[in-house]
Amino acid sequence: MLFLYRIGLVLFGLLMQLAALWHPKAKRWVVGRKNLLERMATEIQPSKQYIWFHFASLGEFEQGRPVMEALKKERPETKLIITFFSPSGYEIRKNYELAEHVFYLPLDTPQHAAEFIRIVRPQLAVFTKYEYWYFYFSALSRQQIPLYIVSGIFRKDQVFFTWYGGLHRRMLGFVKHFFVQNQESVDLLGSLGVNNATLSGDTRFDRVYELAKHPQELPEINSFCGDSPVFIAGSTWPEDEALLVELLQHYPDWKLIIAPHEVDEAHIHSILQRFPEGQAIRYSKLETQNSQPQTLVIDTIGLLSSLYAYGDVAYIGGGFGKGIHNTLEAAAYGIPVIFGPNYQKFQEAKDLIAAKAGFAIENQKELNKLFAELQDGNKRNKVGEKAGNYVKGNTGATKTILKQILN
Repeated sequence: MLFLYRIGLVLFGLLMQLAALWHPKAKRWVVGRKNLLERMATEIQPSKQYIWFHFASLGEFEQGRPVMEALKKERPETKLIITFFSPSGYEIRKNYELAEHVFYLPLDTPQHAAEFIRIVRPQLAVFTKYEYWYFYFSALSRQQIPLYIVSGIFRKDQVFFTWYGGLHRRMLGFVKHFFVQNQESVDLLGSLGVNNATLSGDTRFDRVYELAKHPQELPEINSFCGDSPVFIAGSTWPEDEALLVELLQHYPDWKLIIAPHEVDEAHIHSILQRFPEGQAIRYSKLETQNSQPQTLVIDTIGLLSSLYAYGDVAYIGGGFGKGIHNTLEAAAYGIPVIFGPNYQKFQEAKDLIAAKAGFAIENQKELNKLFAELQDGNKRNKVGEKAGNYVKGNTGATKTILKQILN
């Protein structure tokens, strides 16, 4: 199985190099790793001691961020090294102010892992949620460097619990401690004889709760919204956008803000083309607009978590594709949350539904019906209050994790 794992990674690397010939994201993945270990050896100071945080992408970074920030607050002298697997995380957070260094993670091979550990010499390592790399884990274990998984979550359909998942089960043995999101994860690990797990919850609750208490002020957004009720659609894809355009035709008194998951020019243009001329404008042109369009399309990154502060109802995209995006950022502001049918892998979405603070829709008809019901301001406020209470009631994971890893 280890042989197949190694072959799979070699093939993946070759495919990324091939895709880099025409795909910008793949090109960034490849270019970012060129002479990477040599650059790291030059930039990293051997005299310093580091704590290593690794994230797959931006979403996992947001889960680990509360732990890093609490760690720096508790021990300001701590030096952080951050690695990312994906360009979508690295490109946005490569200048993260609390880290001494931010790098891509070299592809998982015995040579790369051994050299990485030799250069960095981390005091401990923290991986988030789903990231499991055999050679990095085994290299840390050989050097007796503690490895922690934070905001971990396990499901019965994951490879760890299959007949062919022996290699991945071995990876679990390299972890000093698991901090997991739900009791199901504790029980599943226990079924494999892995008992070094704590039900700490999801660190994202701490992050979004703090963001909602201190949102970024966006005067131009405030001006656009005026006194109108506002529907915020975050991390949308074309399937989501088609539903929203149809819906808003029936509610001219509402404003719609769409923050798509991809903000490339082609996607922004395709969204604007869905609306009659003059009804939608992109964020970068907002200050030059003299009319009062109903829809604002966000064509930049980094605003979404603050946009929800201006919303009365939120729609979270991705539910008609691989899976919904972050529902907690919206729920933290105490507003109803709507999303598509593919939410089963997300505990917080299931919890929001159970709390009657979130709603899954299958099609246009269901979205129209639900939105009509939320026109009742009293009902909308009660639902939103449940969403806010759900987030607040699940904070505290960061404190639990930090207490254990610092002891």
